Parts: sequence; structure tokens; C-alpha cells
Amino acid sequence: MKTQKQLFFLFLVLLSAFSHAQQLPNIADPRVHIKLPTVKGDSLTLSSFKGKVILLDFWASWCGPCRVANRKLVKLYEKYKKQGFEIFSVSLDEDKKDWQRAIVKDKITWVQVIDPRGWNAQTATNWNIYQLPTSYLINKKGDVVSIDPEGKELEDSIKELLKE
Repeated sequence: MKTQKQLFFLFLVLLSAFSHAQQLPNIADPRVHIKLPTVKGDSLTLSSFKGKVILLDFWASWCGPCRVANRKLVKLYEKYKKQGFEIFSVSLDEDKKDWQRAIVKDKITWVQVIDPRGWNAQTATNWNIYQLPTSYLINKKGDVVSIDPEGKELEDSIKELLKE
């Protein structure tokens, strides 16, 4: 009987730890704070966009799938930016010139920041980035509501979140 109680207690501890680990962050959480330089060199924070629906997008100029995704995001951004939708892109490029050329070539007009430490970037570690592109859809309260939404799922989610 004592062993069963111990196992049950262990199960509850593990369940609690697992559910806590699966909790999605809020952009006000200091553990996931982002403050990085823009193309112009001034710093910008993700949390300054609270109140908007945000797609936090991690990418790099050398990433083929990222560049394909950019073409789709250009259209999506144009469609919803006036309604309160913002894209906050974090580049993990180590070469700022490559990043800047890609922004121009891909006709990106939304917020761009860079963490030039690439895969060694603290930002990538804090957001558990292990592949590119990776994106997080964030509601107006600053809560992450979806990870890597694409296509119709992404657009439908944006429409719903903009109504809130």
C-alpha cells in the first residue's frame, strides 16, 4: 500500500511538472523577453507590441523554407496590418548584410530585428528554436496561442484573434 501511495505521489509530481512545462509563455514574461536591434540599429522589444495580434517569426536569409514563407507572409501582412496584425521577425543571421539584402529582395515591410549570434543566440534558446522557420501566434493579451501555424489555419486564427 505504501508503494502505491508513493507511486501515486510521484505520478502527481510528474504530471504537474509536465503540465507546467507545456504552458505557453506571455510576452511580458522576462524569461522570453526580446530586445534586439532593427535594420536602422535602434533596439525594439517584442513586449512593446502587446495589444496587437503578433506573429513572432524566427528566420534567416540562408533558410530556403524561410524565404518561401516570407512570400506568403507579405500577402498576409498586407491584408491584415491595418486591423491590428503585426509580424515581429527575428533573424538568426550572423551576417547583417545578408539579412538586409533578404529583407529588400523579399519585400518585407514588417518589423525586423536581428540576433547575430545565430544558433548561439540567447533569444533562440529562450524560445526553444531548433529549426527555421519557427513562428508563434500571439493574442492581444500577449499570450502565445499557437506554434507554427500555416496557411488557412494561420489566417483563420488571425481573423478570430483580431475580433477579440
